Amino acid sequence: TLFGTTGEGASVGTEERRAVTEAMLAAGIAPDQLVAGVLVDAAEDAAEQARHALQRGARNILLAPPSYFKNIGDDGLFGWFSAVFAALGPLARGVLLYNIPSVTTVQLSLGLIGRLRQAVPDVVAGVKDSGGDWTYSEALLGAHGDLVILIGDERHLARAVRIGGQGAISGMANFAAGEVLAMAQTGQDDARVERFVLELLKHPVIPAVKVMVARKTGDERWLAVRPPLEPIAAPGRQQLGAAYDTLFAAAAA
Repeated sequence: TLFGTTGEGASVGTEERRAVTEAMLAAGIAPDQLVAGVLVDAAEDAAEQARHALQRGARNILLAPPSYFKNIGDDGLFGWFSAVFAALGPLARGVLLYNIPSVTTVQLSLGLIGRLRQAVPDVVAGVKDSGGDWTYSEALLGAHGDLVILIGDERHLARAVRIGGQGAISGMANFAAGEVLAMAQTGQDDARVERFVLELLKHPVIPAVKVMVARKTGDERWLAVRPPLEPIAAPGRQQLGAAYDTLFAAAAA
């Protein structure tokens, strides 16, 4: 996934997105392996960012709702998504609606998802649910389980897979890919992963994930984040590393 939450997609401008996408393709990454996050408020900008990725063959667009204006109802959200799809025209396809209310303050209602998929059945492919609310996730799978439902909160991943979830777009997969993959494939809980999510949540999550990527790769460039985010100081980095080592020591032995 490019330009998602962990990838600070909201801090990456349209021209830079084009350059990054082209660099990924030039490096030999197949376009159908790419999911492009779109995290902007103006429907015109959302369509423009999605358009380039789709033209270059991206598999999916991870499309978050607008978040600057608050207390927006389903009719307003339906109008915004519809405007994005209309601007894309025949290019529109493979959209994963992004439910991440901790960031957007918008929870995508089951009714709104139903309206959108009924209006544009060939466009809405699924939902990424990063709400961290199991009651919502369970209801989403019950109402729209024929869509691709991907879980963003690793604590709920295995449970979701057991009732029809198809996998995850996961921050922890950047540094614990094998463990997250096993949960997605088998539907078996991994208490180590679930407990480490709680450790990540003790810090600003995006810089915390990047701490762990830097630690895994040995490349401290991963510690960098763009303003307004701030990097995690050394004591926090040490705390995260120690917690990870404690939880995953048995697997490493």
